[in-house]
Amino acid sequence: MLHAEQTPRLGRSPRSLRTVTLERGAAAFAEGSCLVAFGATRVLVAASVEDGVPGWRKGSGLGWITAEYAMLPRATHTRTPRERAQLGGRTQEIQRLIGRSVRAMLDDFAFGEYTIRVDCDVLQADGGTRTAAITGACVAVVDAFAWMMRTGRIAASPVKRHVAAVSVGVVHGEVRLDLEYAEDVRAEVDMNLVMTSEGRFVEVQGTGEHGTFDRAALDGLIELAEDGIRALLEIQRSALAR
Repeated sequence: MLHAEQTPRLGRSPRSLRTVTLERGAAAFAEGSCLVAFGATRVLVAASVEDGVPGWRKGSGLGWITAEYAMLPRATHTRTPRERAQLGGRTQEIQRLIGRSVRAMLDDFAFGEYTIRVDCDVLQADGGTRTAAITGACVAVVDAFAWMMRTGRIAASPVKRHVAAVSVGVVHGEVRLDLEYAEDVRAEVDMNLVMTSEGRFVEVQGTGEHGTFDRAALDGLIELAEDGIRALLEIQRSALAR
């Protein structure tokens, strides 16, 4: 279980999440949307329902879900230029990860030839932008399919499970959950995990940034991430119940 004791880390323990909020309907014109906050990190997620599918999918009767990710120029401490001509490698990696994660919510794509396009725009970055985006994208996608049901486009939602994501790492020899930027840049080990509400992993990304780590450390990091993701899934359930 997550520990509740408070230690110096902006008032939270090494095994605690930052304050997490999920505001549904934050983008008034999107079929599904969520403004997600992990501490000071804020991401606006909008899920748009579009008629048609990519060319390779046409005529199949199947739909598709894809994702795009971007960071506003002043989401960070210094201005980052917009990626106009070509997406950077980091951006491409993150949006592919988000796409894989939300597609894991479904068993199949038998919801007709519609595309759900998930836009994740980072308004403010303080570490964990990809994990926040995935956690908020799940909520936005659930609401987009609910809109399709209300408007008679589908009879039932194809969503079979929820997904959420969190970062873990080793900072100054201490295992920590949900790293802020100041921790992330100093982490000896940095990991991002995506897990479903069924307890199965979508993705595990782990790197020894300033050293190596053994199997025992890996197991401890994964167990802590599982605790964090279970807490995030509960926050999602509460938000969707409202």
